Amino acid sequence: MEKLKLILPTLSYAEQIMDYKAEMFAADSSMDGCGHLRRCETAEEWMAYNASLSDPGTLPEGRVLSTQFITVRESDNKLVGMLQVRHTLNDYLRQFGGHIGYSVRPSERRKGYATEQLRQALTWCKEELKLDKVMISCYDTNEPSRRTILKHGGIYEGTSLEPDRGKNLERYWIDL
Repeated sequence: MEKLKLILPTLSYAEQIMDYKAEMFAADSSMDGCGHLRRCETAEEWMAYNASLSDPGTLPEGRVLSTQFITVRESDNKLVGMLQVRHTLNDYLRQFGGHIGYSVRPSERRKGYATEQLRQALTWCKEELKLDKVMISCYDTNEPSRRTILKHGGIYEGTSLEPDRGKNLERYWIDL
């Protein structure tokens, strides 16, 4: 598998970020780990919102501190995935989201990228946030995501009906 790196998004990736969004829309993908990208008109707007989530002084009400990453393939600097780490869990995230959301663009799936970006995120959560365990959820119909979580030691906790989309989300805990 090609080498990947999780990095903070910068304006130099603006075009790739919007291409990622377009590809995810075209595939009707759920855009997990993309933060509010679905609702943003520009990469700059998306990055500004992500910045507000990373600063306690600008954190929107009802949100938790978060760090947004993009996953870039080192050989060609292509954005292949996105991943968001929520530093803590509120009631909603405890039930329906978890600490980490992630996705891989449809044209780059089935290459092991989700497994590798999650591995890097788990290391970051342990080293930077000093977390002992993280919760991750996936739709009960998303077998590839379930397999990725299980590869990293995910322990099933339960399933909840996610109210906004009317889909069942499975919750898993991973010890770090």
